[in-house]
Amino acid sequence: MAILIDEKTRIIVQGFTGKIGTFHAQEMIEYGSNVVGGVTPGKGGQKHLGLPVFNTVKEAVQQVGAEASIVFVPPAFAADSIMEAADAGIRYCVAITDGIPTQDMMTVKNFLRRFPKEERMMLTGPNCAGTISPERSMLGIMPGHIYVRGNVGVVGRSGTLGYEAADQMRALGIGISTSVGIGGDPIIGSSHLDVLEKLEQDPETKVALMIGEIGGPMEVDAGIFFKENMTKPLVAYIAGLTAPEGRRMGHAGAIISSAGESAAEKVALLKELGVIISPTPSLMGQTVAEVLARM
Repeated sequence: MAILIDEKTRIIVQGFTGKIGTFHAQEMIEYGSNVVGGVTPGKGGQKHLGLPVFNTVKEAVQQVGAEASIVFVPPAFAADSIMEAADAGIRYCVAITDGIPTQDMMTVKNFLRRFPKEERMMLTGPNCAGTISPERSMLGIMPGHIYVRGNVGVVGRSGTLGYEAADQMRALGIGISTSVGIGGDPIIGSSHLDVLEKLEQDPETKVALMIGEIGGPMEVDAGIFFKENMTKPLVAYIAGLTAPEGRRMGHAGAIISSAGESAAEKVALLKELGVIISPTPSLMGQTVAEVLARM
């Protein structure tokens, strides 16, 4: 098993015929993802990359049974595209787009809350690398060749640190069940906790790796969930130990504004909760290997 996507998941690309959408759609198709079409308003009825183009997501759901979507839509229009996917019945949406206005994402979050929880679309991103279940399906922009199938579930805010962890583990002969990038913006669709909940329920996943950073309470909330609800070991790396207070560090969400949000404070709190900490990014794979060796 895997979480969120597998080789059967029927995927559409929103912003399909644009330059970026075309490039990454081709990459996903070559990886083996079950891409069944895409959406570009005004170009419905055409073929692109040998697949049908639809004017709306609802048409894609009705005609090709789309279940998941990936958004390569310019920032000014991306929120509407996400809400359109939710309204059409898409179950999982990855928003790759960077630079969606914060106010727009507040509108998206409020829109999603209108749906009953069991019918609510799961959103990851914006400003994320996507999701990959290695050797089965890729719904994102990551370099698929560095991911091998295995039993470690990964969730992180930083795409590049996710790649680093995957490559380190591959070098050590360790594979990944599913890796999920949740994005680095202040308002994102899903938290570490949301993904850890799914990894805990996945029989293929034996260990979870959480990659976090300064700013916000998400990692500590996930640590509390781990202590109270998880049976699987949780390894974490928190970026930003040397970041000065009040300084924005790369991600828009990576700003220390209150107690418990610095990397050092997060590490201390997570250790108290029983989370195993990787002290540096270069030791993420080794730390996971040591945990697996003790199981």
